Amino acid sequence: MLNEHDAHFIGGRWQKARSAHRLPVVDPATEEIFASIADGDAADVHAAVSAATDVAGEWANTAPSVRAESLRRLADAFEARIDEISATVTRQNGTPISIAKAMQSQVPKNYRYFASLADSLVTERQMRTASGDALVRREPVGVVGAIIPWNGPQPLLAWKLGPALAAGCTAVVKPAQETSLDAYLFAELLAHAGIPDGVVNIVTGGRETGAALVDHPLVRKIAFTGSTAAGQAIAAACARDFKRVTLELGGKSAGILLDDVDLDAFRPFVYSACAPNTGQTCRALTRVLAPRSRYGEVVDMLGETLAAIPLGDPTDPATLFGPLVSQRQRERVESYIELGRKEGAGLVLGGGRPAGLDRGYYVEPTLFRDVDNSMRIAREEIFGPVVVVIPYATEDEAIAIANDSEFGLGGGVFSPDRERATAVARRIVTGTVGVNTASFPMEAPFGGVKKSGIGRELGPTALDAYLETKTIFRGV
Repeated sequence: MLNEHDAHFIGGRWQKARSAHRLPVVDPATEEIFASIADGDAADVHAAVSAATDVAGEWANTAPSVRAESLRRLADAFEARIDEISATVTRQNGTPISIAKAMQSQVPKNYRYFASLADSLVTERQMRTASGDALVRREPVGVVGAIIPWNGPQPLLAWKLGPALAAGCTAVVKPAQETSLDAYLFAELLAHAGIPDGVVNIVTGGRETGAALVDHPLVRKIAFTGSTAAGQAIAAACARDFKRVTLELGGKSAGILLDDVDLDAFRPFVYSACAPNTGQTCRALTRVLAPRSRYGEVVDMLGETLAAIPLGDPTDPATLFGPLVSQRQRERVESYIELGRKEGAGLVLGGGRPAGLDRGYYVEPTLFRDVDNSMRIAREEIFGPVVVVIPYATEDEAIAIANDSEFGLGGGVFSPDRERATAVARRIVTGTVGVNTASFPMEAPFGGVKKSGIGRELGPTALDAYLETKTIFRGV
């Protein structure tokens, strides 16, 4: 039976969509339409922004400690329904259930962390000047538009909504078209946590819905995670009204294996760093830089490890590679695999669709060798389980190859010599770099440079993007 949704969450209640248009939700493992969502139009967005505007002043004037308690209640409510939310995400975007649960488990931690930042937020301080004193205030920017991607909907919502609420902003959330059903569950959590009506509103839909949110004159900040092309359009639109904007965009990150790397120690990172979430992660180390002296050894290890990663039904807890999110995404990945062949790269592994999986948007894990950094498969974000191996002769050449990219979101350096690896990491032009790790702490800033974005999420500076500074000068 088709699960039909025809409403948006506005002002603390479900309101039937003004738009009559509906969008299908497809299970990428079966290719079956199993739900539909309302495709919000400008009128729907306006209703949500108006609701957020109506309560913006009251929420901004709520004590930060009270906002912190609201975030903690939201974390508790989310924690109680992690299994249900994870199963919903898996059915929408094909994320293997074990990975979906691991991702959702971070969400309550995120909200509690931002609650701690609200507790320590200093909203006003006094300073002496030559002509008297001044009060420097930090005030919320106002209504925030949060546009969320499909590959990690709830964690990436928390990265935006957590600091927004902690700072005293109200919000309108636009989930990805592919992953809106978990947003309906999230709306229930907002009510359960006692978040005041109108503080968080949710409007579902496609690109036009997002564009209407970006263009609305009462929205004072946009927080977006998604493709570089979409980010460029959003940045241009925000510039017209001088809106604040943070953008976490695409990547083509390099993982540098130094010549002393322990390949057995690196092996676990082949999945977690190079191809997490079936390669549909913007910070994935899809360019592996290997020393020429050990190139064949590295290629063999990568091929063996990728081939052994369990692929199949995303609801099976043993599965680590599931289907891609959509037919369009599979076609995109397959077009890059064909391009790699034409460019002269050597196909070591994969390159097709898995045997025995006749339904679902599956692509085999794919590995290319003999790749030059000028090839498009080494320069453009593929967003699938495709890894390329690029040889280098010297440490300086490895750093030059890593930096020869229009992107700068992630990176990694692997060596038993931690200080040597850290010295290399300092020279990589990117927003985040891991040294012998694929994980990053929520207490530290995350974001990109170049075409990978503007601004930072996570860490103590995350609130800065949601706060304006106002100075009150006082004469003697």
